[in-house]
Amino acid sequence: MAFELPRLPYAYDALEPSIDARTMEIHHTKHHNGYTSKLNAAIEGTPLEGKGITEILKGLDMSNKAVRNNGGGYYNHSLFWEIMGPDAGGNPSGELAKAINDAFGSFDGFKDKFSSAAGSQFGSGWAWLCVHKGGKVEICSTPNQDNPIMPNTGCGGTPILGLDVWEHAYYLNYQNRRPDYINAFFQVINWNKVAENYQAHK
Repeated sequence: MAFELPRLPYAYDALEPSIDARTMEIHHTKHHNGYTSKLNAAIEGTPLEGKGITEILKGLDMSNKAVRNNGGGYYNHSLFWEIMGPDAGGNPSGELAKAINDAFGSFDGFKDKFSSAAGSQFGSGWAWLCVHKGGKVEICSTPNQDNPIMPNTGCGGTPILGLDVWEHAYYLNYQNRRPDYINAFFQVINWNKVAENYQAHK
């Protein structure tokens, strides 16, 4: 089965004013759709065809640029849409909140470190909150469409939250003001979904 562009779990304008509807529509229908179709073309007729995206990326030959870039783009955006939502924001709770407090001292400590990882990523890339087996969480960043489940990215664990800092994710509304976009992102994080991801992978 070929990979399909996932449907958004909310309308394109649902994240306004943090993320505008036009950016969401272009990001989803053009960028994510492009990664999806190019991933399918890259794996067609190869041993990767028919495998799940996580299996593909965990065993990835990092010199395979087509699968690396487009498989990463497909996976990363699929997670990105899920961990945002309308009527979101606020703070995490329960076991996830405890893990964040244990790792970063407080939610504010987490927010500062995550914002720094997103803001200091040179050029295009992603900032991640990952969970390791046992429940410990870690923040890291990766360039381009790389992610922590790929081999030798300098990160570890499984991503449970990610922020796209490619300019196509924010430039229409924020231009070069990446810090403003990062701050706005915290208003639309669906912490219930992040907590589900944490429970599934700890």
